[in-house]
Amino acid sequence: MEDAKKNLTAMQEYVTQHGGTEKPFENEYWDHKEPGIYVDVVSGEPLFSSIDKYDSGTGWPSFTQPIEKQNITEHSDYKLFVPRTEVKSQKGGSHLGHVFNDGPKDKGGFRYCINSASLRFIHKDDLVSEGYGEYSKLFGEAVPDGPLQSKASE
Repeated sequence: MEDAKKNLTAMQEYVTQHGGTEKPFENEYWDHKEPGIYVDVVSGEPLFSSIDKYDSGTGWPSFTQPIEKQNITEHSDYKLFVPRTEVKSQKGGSHLGHVFNDGPKDKGGFRYCINSASLRFIHKDDLVSEGYGEYSKLFGEAVPDGPLQSKASE
């Protein structure tokens, strides 16, 4: 992971390593609509799926739930004058954003408001070649036979 940290852009480092926030509506994935998954830009942990992404009107990517709950940790955040719940990646410790309880009620009521700079998108057609083949099933794709080295288990 140290090598990955060395290759971060200034914005990725600011967000993931220093708890920063990028500008709304001026980030890579706020209106991204392609099918696939989003992984931690530092550790590669699978975090969110396009299936759970929705337009919250905030200008940041928003998701109703993580793809793997164990890959997300929650922390109390009092940086602003109201308490919030910060979310970080489990293995990478990357600051991702915050979770709020004002999401779609029919999807559980949560809104994971995430910085694009903390994410790397992997298109559904590239899941196998990128080492995330087990997530192909989310998109109605057959999971390849045989042993599959997943980035999720590294």
